[in-house]
Amino acid sequence: MEVKAKIKFIRMSPTKMRLVANLIKKLPAAKALDQLQFINKLAARPVAKLIKSAMANAEHNFELAKDNLFIKEITVGDGPTLKRWLPRAHGRATPIRKRTSHVNLVLAEIKASGKMAAKKQSLAAPVKLEARPKQESAVKIKESAKPEKNVETKEEGKVIVDPRMEGRGGHAKIEGGGSKGFVGKMFRRKSG
Repeated sequence: MEVKAKIKFIRMSPTKMRLVANLIKKLPAAKALDQLQFINKLAARPVAKLIKSAMANAEHNFELAKDNLFIKEITVGDGPTLKRWLPRAHGRATPIRKRTSHVNLVLAEIKASGKMAAKKQSLAAPVKLEARPKQESAVKIKESAKPEKNVETKEEGKVIVDPRMEGRGGHAKIEGGGSKGFVGKMFRRKSG
């Protein structure tokens, strides 16, 4: 049984977070929390909070014992970077990149408890109700892989014309087309 938890948009660079995450890989969850308590890094606090959250998820949602969990996988990825500027001499500015990170955690059981099979049986689908007879639709539409050129269909007095494929070369027609205006300026041929 695997339990997943993630934390996003931590205002710390991923390289600093990975220093802490690599120390606790493959450790039992309780030992990892003890290890994080004595690591002298700021990244230890959000990682410890994430492990506690995953352990609480395992205990509440899947009824697993906290002392039977270990860190199977912990990955730290890049989040969005906030871009700021710092004024420098002679009117220049230098960029400052304030990085963020996303941490994904997967906890697994040390010894399989077999609670997953019981959980799957309790989540089985309910008995199907009687199948309803299909209602025939009044309007039948022809289904084809590719739309035909200028398909006209008549449905109870209505005429539907497919506007696609009316432009030059089988392309969609440009709205407001013509030699005047914005479209005429954009698609004008240049001699040369």
